[in-house]
Amino acid sequence: MDLQILWFWIVGFLFIGYFVLDGFDFGVGIALPFVGKDDTDRRVLINTIGPIWDLNETWVIVAGACLFAAFPEWYGTIFAGAYLALFVILIALIVRGVSFEYRHQGKGVQWTRWFDGMIFWGSAIPALLWGVAFANIVRGMPMVEAVAGGTNVTGELTFHYNYSGTFFDLLNFYSLLGGLTTLALFFYHGLVFITRKTDGELQQRAKRLATLVGVAVAVLAIAFLGWTVIAYFSVPTLVLCLIAVLAFVASWVANLMGKDGAAFGFGVVTIIGAVGGLFSTLFFSHGGEHMLMKNLIEGGRDMTIYSGSASQTTLEIMSWAFLFIMPFVIAYQAWSFWTFRKRLRRDDFIAEAESPAVEHVGA
Repeated sequence: MDLQILWFWIVGFLFIGYFVLDGFDFGVGIALPFVGKDDTDRRVLINTIGPIWDLNETWVIVAGACLFAAFPEWYGTIFAGAYLALFVILIALIVRGVSFEYRHQGKGVQWTRWFDGMIFWGSAIPALLWGVAFANIVRGMPMVEAVAGGTNVTGELTFHYNYSGTFFDLLNFYSLLGGLTTLALFFYHGLVFITRKTDGELQQRAKRLATLVGVAVAVLAIAFLGWTVIAYFSVPTLVLCLIAVLAFVASWVANLMGKDGAAFGFGVVTIIGAVGGLFSTLFFSHGGEHMLMKNLIEGGRDMTIYSGSASQTTLEIMSWAFLFIMPFVIAYQAWSFWTFRKRLRRDDFIAEAESPAVEHVGA
């Protein structure tokens, strides 16, 4: 297998891991004003992800770093074209992280409300914009080329790709539909995670809301994935999108039956299938040239995994580093989930609030 192909799918794996893990973090943040009826409820919700949210978020750092190192032209074009959107995502993630740590530091109700609002918007905005960004990657972006003067691994002249559109070119109907789909899907994913991590009335509220949000997810996902399959058809894309749809139906039914573990597990498969389908669309469609990004300029050169990749030596070094480091990352992630697997109960937080000598981290 070419290292360019290997690293395309490694980048895909890292983004899938990020959307699975930080996806339910986003969902919990979005659920805060809808499921949490008082401050104690909201403290419970925040603490469902309190020990793990920062670890989940590191996946996007690793994914971005690998994208930069393995496919610098892809990275540069995406960040040039979607600079404002990605900058907003970064600010939102910072605001959300700060809010987790500072909401319990104040002594007034208004202080807490401010940070609760920041957690909500710091979760909802990235959930929306990540979908917009990836939909634009699949759809293609207008690019202009400049000969760099060197050659790539196939001996062809290398080109630099510069985004030639505007910010508003990114706000097309397909990308906005993708953004609404990820927003609703992550909201649902977080609600199901809440049912897995809580009990009592809080759990029941999350379950009922997940049932309602699931209907919106089904409509949006069928529309977006159906559009993707029809417009950019390939058999692997069709199979992965069908897996995503069937897994979501199974998750929704499991949630309805109160099987929170199965509902969450099938929700994970849904995200894997949906995001995997988007990467499959790039790899197998657009003329079968293993695309990184389609150029929307008439007659312009599309960016392939070869024209947008780093040198062979760079990819070889990265491959050995990934092979050595990634098992430890996955093992630590699994250990963290196992360590903090216990359900959180509202009564524990009420008792804790009555004991000034005890402080719950992240509350």
